[in-house]
Amino acid sequence: VLTVATRETEGFRRFKRSGQFFNYKIQALGLGEDWSGEKGSSAGGGLKVRLLKKALEKHADKENLVILFTDSYDVVFASGPRELLKKFRQARSQVVFSAEELIYPDRRLEAKSPAVSDGKRFLGSGGFIGYAPNLSKLVAEWEGQDSDSDQLFYTKIFLDPEKRERINITLDHRCRIFQNLDGALDEVVLKFEMGHVRARNLAYDTLPVLIHGNGPTKLQLNYLGNYIPRFWTFETGCAVCDENLRSLRGIGDEALPTVLVGVFIEQPTPFLSLFFQRLLRLHYPRKQMRLFIHNHEPHHKVQVEQFLAEHGDEYPSVKLVGPEVRMANADARNMGADLCRQDRSCTYYFSVDADVALTEPKTLRLLIEQNKNVIAPLMTRHGRLWSNFWGALSADGYYARSEDYVDIVQGRRVGVWNVPYISNIYLIKGSALRAELQQTDLFHHRKLDPDMAFCANIRQQDVFMFLTNRHTFGHLLSLDNYQTTHLHNDLWEVFSNPEDWKEKYIHENYTKALAGKLVETPCPDVYWFPIFTEAACDELVEEMEHYGQW
Repeated sequence: VLTVATRETEGFRRFKRSGQFFNYKIQALGLGEDWSGEKGSSAGGGLKVRLLKKALEKHADKENLVILFTDSYDVVFASGPRELLKKFRQARSQVVFSAEELIYPDRRLEAKSPAVSDGKRFLGSGGFIGYAPNLSKLVAEWEGQDSDSDQLFYTKIFLDPEKRERINITLDHRCRIFQNLDGALDEVVLKFEMGHVRARNLAYDTLPVLIHGNGPTKLQLNYLGNYIPRFWTFETGCAVCDENLRSLRGIGDEALPTVLVGVFIEQPTPFLSLFFQRLLRLHYPRKQMRLFIHNHEPHHKVQVEQFLAEHGDEYPSVKLVGPEVRMANADARNMGADLCRQDRSCTYYFSVDADVALTEPKTLRLLIEQNKNVIAPLMTRHGRLWSNFWGALSADGYYARSEDYVDIVQGRRVGVWNVPYISNIYLIKGSALRAELQQTDLFHHRKLDPDMAFCANIRQQDVFMFLTNRHTFGHLLSLDNYQTTHLHNDLWEVFSNPEDWKEKYIHENYTKALAGKLVETPCPDVYWFPIFTEAACDELVEEMEHYGQW
């Protein structure tokens, strides 16, 4: 297997991992070279032809050597070499190219393309397989620039009847070997069977060996790549979730990675006092944490300042941007990320919005251990399908429901998922902020909101965003009906956010009292048992005194 990769992206590592799963021997050409084409386009694919031509020089006379040439960043293997060779031989040609629904880059050549009664009509350059001498003939005439189109070069050879016959080229019209996703998204589904998972083409009832997310279909490939090849099945669950972990076991507090925690209070938010308590409960030494807080809301100014007065000196450094600065949401988030980017000792940036109820104290450690560039823990609203991730995007870049969204939210499928959108809470490696994500404006993109802009910019840099639902990390608060007209506004949240209301206001031993334990009778017919917390009692009395009457 020959491929071209100018840098080791996460997509390339996924390709390599899927190839190793089936014991393919992969040789990557061009690592470290400059890519002269646009991302995701085949204009600039001339580099691929040049590198292939050079690599084939030593194989030109090996008549029995079969070589597969494929893209890598947006490709996964779905089956092994035995099936690949069997299907190649059945094609009865010396060279087989992948086939596409759409002609690219020169639409004027459409009329010259041979008509087909069944299957895809046009050549795709993202994958082809053939005998070494025939592939040598194929690229022998290449004299172009690195910035030229490889697809146009191969198409013109294919459309020349004499060359097509001499080199013996055919197309994989029915996607038996190669599945290009562009123009074929409706044809491809996941097929689960007895611990195996494949992509199935419904139009031709075939099981392709390679899946290629060409053109604008990268996100669909990410979805398929969560499962193929056997990365997740119903029988085994997640087979790769424990690979390449960064274990923190046995590491002393001083040796733990330094984390900058970015806290964002962008609107009136209930239970902010609980939010800060949960932050303090994180199982992570505060000496290894730095704090950045953006509070856009004058309503919360006193609470934030009180938290910093009581606990600010427990953190080596604290930066607060208050409501008086009037900094926009996106600018504040850029500032938080940049604080970590500029500080070489900052190993991770942990961004948390105030509407996140982080109930799992080990969250930070669990996210670090997954060892991803960008990862978010699953957060949902109680009793709703609303969450902090999207499984798919619509054509205009907004929410679309993926086939597995509900199963992931409800915990029927558990694992670490490559997704196109995350929000509210996520961990980013400092090394990624200083490399792939070094642009200082991550939170602006066209006219998108900061959360969507952030994800669009990350996707543009070919960095994967992961979501883990391997543990119950917490939930999202509902801010829809939050009023700030009372002295203690959280008291009115019993229906909007019942879990948090209970945690703040109902005594921890209340359920024991219901079971008949902890009930005291200080005098006949008087029963004494815990219902409310001290906070509930204090706030009720203060609320009535503030109102002036019961």
